Order: sequence, then C-alpha cells, then structure tokens
Amino acid sequence: MTLEVKKEERETAQSLIRRFTKRVQKSGILLKARESRFYQRSKSRQMKKKEALRRERLKQEYKKLEKLGKIEKY
Repeated sequence: MTLEVKKEERETAQSLIRRFTKRVQKSGILLKARESRFYQRSKSRQMKKKEALRRERLKQEYKKLEKLGKIEKY
C-alpha cells in the first residue's frame, strides 16, 4: 500500500509533513506494521508438550537439590 503526498504551491515543509503524517495515521499503515512486527507463531502441540515436560523435570531436579541442602529455601 503506497501513500503519496505532493507539495502544493506555496506550501511550507512543515505543513507538508503535517499533512503526510495525518494521512499515514488515517490510513492505518503504522498499526499494520506494528502488528506484523511483533507477530509470534502459535506453538505446535508437540512443542507445548516438550516444554511442559521440561518444566516438570526442572521442578523435580530443584526439589531434589533442595532436599539435599545444595539450594537454600527462600
């Protein structure tokens, strides 16, 4: 999507920039760009499962180290 603003006769640079920014805001180009910038794909079922199993394994290791006295409780 292109946006074109041409300078009119006797128009200052500031007014041209102001007119351009207003058109950009009204067109919604910036909103679309921001949405696509931070887009994250949803994780697959298998990846979610792997992450959950990893978290459980880490919890168990942490509890084991806590019982052995290698990690202090807070």
